[in-house]
Amino acid sequence: MGHEAALADYQRFEFTDGPYTRPVYRKGSGPAVIIIHEIPGLHPLVVRFADHVAEAGMTVFCPSLFGTPGKPVSRNYAMASMLGAICIRREFHVWSTQSSSPIVEWLRALARSAHAECGGKGVGAVGMCFTGGFALAMMTEPSVVAPVLSQPSMPIAAGSKRRAAGLDASPKEIACAKQRFEAEDLTMLALRYKSDVLVPDARFETLRREFGHRVETIELSDDDAAPADIPPHSVLTLHLKPDGPSKATEMRVIQFFKERTGA
Repeated sequence: MGHEAALADYQRFEFTDGPYTRPVYRKGSGPAVIIIHEIPGLHPLVVRFADHVAEAGMTVFCPSLFGTPGKPVSRNYAMASMLGAICIRREFHVWSTQSSSPIVEWLRALARSAHAECGGKGVGAVGMCFTGGFALAMMTEPSVVAPVLSQPSMPIAAGSKRRAAGLDASPKEIACAKQRFEAEDLTMLALRYKSDVLVPDARFETLRREFGHRVETIELSDDDAAPADIPPHSVLTLHLKPDGPSKATEMRVIQFFKERTGA
C-alpha cells in the first residue's frame, strides 16, 4: 500500500470547489472535524491525531493539500515540501498579513459539505503550522463553530515586527469571527510552545488583544515536548507526549470539538 498504509482505515475521495481539487480522507461517525495538516503533508502523526478525534465520536475529514499522503516526516521531505511546492503555489500566501490563502475558500466548501453530511451543531477545524491560521479564516463559513490554531506560523515573521504580530486572515475574516464569537457565544483555541520562534510572542498577543476571553491560549514549555529532530513546535503531532501537559492539550482540543459540535 506504500505510504498510504497509515490511512488504510480511511475512505478516500476527491473534493472539488472552484479551481481546486484535493483528495480527502474520511473516518468515523458523528459531527465533522476538518484536520488540516502541517508541513510536510498528511503524515502518520497527523493521522494519529485524527484517529484520536474519530475515537472520541466524530467524523474526521483530512484533506491532503500538499505532500504525499501517509509519508513519514523527514528533514529532506519537509524542506522539499516547503521550498519545492508550497512557496510557488498560488493557493497559499506565505508573507501576507492582510489576507488568507485562496485555498481557504475550498476548505469552507468542504466544511459546508461535511456539515450537511454529518449534522451536529457545526464543524470543528484545526490548522497546524503553515495552515495554523486557516481555521480562523474559515469562520466566515457559518457551519464552522470550533476553530483551533495549532502553532500558527504564517505569515512568516522573518525579522518583520508587522508579520510577527500578524494573523493569517484578512481584516474582514477577523471581524466576522469576532461578530460570530459574540453573537453565537463561541470561542477558539490557540496552541504553541513558548520557545517556538516560528510562532512569535507578538502573534499570540494579537490574538489576545483582538479576541479577549474568546480565545483560550495554551502555551507549553520545552520540557513538555517529546524528543524530535526539530525544536519544540508541533503541539499535536511530532512533539506530543503520551502524558503530562502535552497530552492534556490534545485532550482539551478533543473535548473542545465534542462540546462545540455536539458529539
